[in-house]
Amino acid sequence: MMRKARVTAMLLSAVMLCGCAAAPVESSSSEISAEDSAPDETSADQSGEEGYVSGERDENGVYVADGYAAKLNYPLDEKSITYAASRFEFVYEQYLKDSCGSVYVSVVPDKNYFLAEKNGYPSLDYSKMTEMLTEQMYFAEYIDIFPLLELSDYYRTDTHWRQEKITDVAERIAAEMGVALSAEYTPTELDTPFYGVHCRQADISLEPDTLVYLNNDILEECTVFDAETDSYIGVYDMELAAGDDPYEIFLSGAKSLLTIENPNAPSDKELVIFRDSFASSIAPLFAEGYSKITLVDIRYLSPKLLGMFVDFHGQDVLFLYSTLVLNNSVTIK
Repeated sequence: MMRKARVTAMLLSAVMLCGCAAAPVESSSSEISAEDSAPDETSADQSGEEGYVSGERDENGVYVADGYAAKLNYPLDEKSITYAASRFEFVYEQYLKDSCGSVYVSVVPDKNYFLAEKNGYPSLDYSKMTEMLTEQMYFAEYIDIFPLLELSDYYRTDTHWRQEKITDVAERIAAEMGVALSAEYTPTELDTPFYGVHCRQADISLEPDTLVYLNNDILEECTVFDAETDSYIGVYDMELAAGDDPYEIFLSGAKSLLTIENPNAPSDKELVIFRDSFASSIAPLFAEGYSKITLVDIRYLSPKLLGMFVDFHGQDVLFLYSTLVLNNSVTIK
């Protein structure tokens, strides 16, 4: 097993070095480019907010409303949605169709869903986006989490959702996949103030967030294997708490291939998650119900090469992506 892991890490490292997989520019804080790209100003008239002048009430696309900072994400790029769906379909046809269990898809709304339109900022059509994606992902069952989320579930200075606020989201997704979650958690606050990605994108006047992570006996016993480095890492990497992006404490930030194993799982049920950075904080909450969770980020690992690194053998599969990535899916290989 250890020899196989070392070979996998060597192959994955070679792939990363040769450019077959795109390495993160600045770790998970580099997902500024992947999940917070600036809107196409030439298409502003398609946003549904005619007359909005870019830069008039925002800085580098970042605006503050209702005490929260957000970066504009508009207009809806239909070609981007179609491209994302086509890459997911490739994965399904190549690896999942004949060798996996049930396939699911869920979409994480960005903060503009709660902020933009009501504050006079251009906003994309989220209903149309999810409809387009799910219609093209005919092979996946859609799990709708929009009704469970609200603005306070997100950091004020960062794009991401707050782990301590999404236990109900994890329970809903797991339940739809036939897994019951009932674990209780102990919340711990970081001593370091959390200045999120929007503080690096623009000069905004907001107090820093407090980052909270959840732990319990189940997570304490879980092991996380990083295939890139052929090493075991923690569910939470506290060395990154004082870095530029404390959100990286969740599964060590941007990683192409990770596995979480729970030796105390109630069954041998497994899950594969194709994901972006939003999954870093919710995936640990699924661990209670699975013996093994494999997390794959096909922005950094080409789908054409997945068979070299992931053994598909009947696992359930979840495609979990934010609207930020779906509307900028050029980042997907």
